[in-house]
Amino acid sequence: MGLLTGLLGLPLAPVRGVLWLAEQIRDQAEEQYYDPARIRAHLEAVDEARRSGEISEAEAAELENELLQRLMARRR
Repeated sequence: MGLLTGLLGLPLAPVRGVLWLAEQIRDQAEEQYYDPARIRAHLEAVDEARRSGEISEAEAAELENELLQRLMARRR
């Protein structure tokens, strides 16, 4: 049965490989998205942009809120 199952499943091997690769990419992207060091760097950039006048207080508050939500979501 193992040989027959292997032969019948062989055409699906590329699909399994693509799915595995997609999962690896997703995991890596999520790790970077929720990385506390990256979030802190973005918070610093937002603060600098606010101080230099590139963005308004409202925009800065919104961006900071989104970044803090990401940071808190990582801790759950």
